[in-house]
Amino acid sequence: MSIPETMQAMVLEKAGRPLQLRRVQVPRPQPGQVLVKVAACGVCRTDLHIVDGELTEPKLPLIPGHEIVGTVVETGQQVTHFHVGDRVGIPWLGSTCGRCRYCRKGRENLCEQARFTGYTLDGGYAEYTLVDEQYAFFLPADYSDAEAAPLLCAGLIGYRTYRMAGEGIERLGIYGFGAAAHIVAQIAVYQGKKLYAFTRPGDLEAQAFARRLGAVWAGDSNALPPEPLDAALIFAPVGSLIPAALQATDKGGVVVSGGIHMSDIPTFPYRLLWEERSIRSVANLTRRDGEELLAIAPKVPVRTEVQTFPLVQANEALDRLRSGRIEGAAVLRMPNAG
Repeated sequence: MSIPETMQAMVLEKAGRPLQLRRVQVPRPQPGQVLVKVAACGVCRTDLHIVDGELTEPKLPLIPGHEIVGTVVETGQQVTHFHVGDRVGIPWLGSTCGRCRYCRKGRENLCEQARFTGYTLDGGYAEYTLVDEQYAFFLPADYSDAEAAPLLCAGLIGYRTYRMAGEGIERLGIYGFGAAAHIVAQIAVYQGKKLYAFTRPGDLEAQAFARRLGAVWAGDSNALPPEPLDAALIFAPVGSLIPAALQATDKGGVVVSGGIHMSDIPTFPYRLLWEERSIRSVANLTRRDGEELLAIAPKVPVRTEVQTFPLVQANEALDRLRSGRIEGAAVLRMPNAG
């Protein structure tokens, strides 16, 4: 395959401003890296936090995007895992040191020197991108490129959030019924959980969507479910949902926040936390999370709901996500994708 010298990319030049369509150099793989021709890239809420300046330390200029699906077109020296022609997925976690106390304990998601795709490394809002071969995944053949993209962050972070809720859960609540929630919901229902969905007040479309995916109840985020929850997962970046979820959770229950950014949590009475309830947060992902999710997804089978946009409409996709006008997940398709 002939690799061009330049490519189209949507570039963030300054936080708070729209992405700019630019022609930039196609990067060349270094030892241990592969060059991927991007076919599709999901539009994640984390991208929105970066573009809006709520995550404050991106490299600039930056090509966002970390739910990347594409084909290996060139390999650097010392690459052994992937070959030209392989279809791969690229997630948020782009590299770790492998030496710090977190990496040594298998908690690479907390690595002190971690780098992140579409934040401290250029990502997938472009025709080509690089990835360290250790941080890419083979993808199940069951999914098209656009369908696979949301699995790589919405799916992975959602799955880790779900897993951190612990064992023995029967009644599971999900707050914020977007990209991550619609994937986790299918896994939870497949595993026999009773699912309760909480949406923006009055969002009847999202509530109907949750019921179609198997929720036994769907209602406003400020409402209480018909029975107490064993665990609640929060995907909306709204701090006031923490006390709301605690109030909905039974004794000994756990509330897990799956977002990388959240508005301030308001004060709340201790009685909401009492009786051994707990609050946890999720940071990033591990490669184990990816392997487990990509193994279980075809068995469920998880079906991702996607709305596709051409690369040049990345700002439109971000605007629709910002205003809650995306059902499921938004995905960018690259020009001349196979």
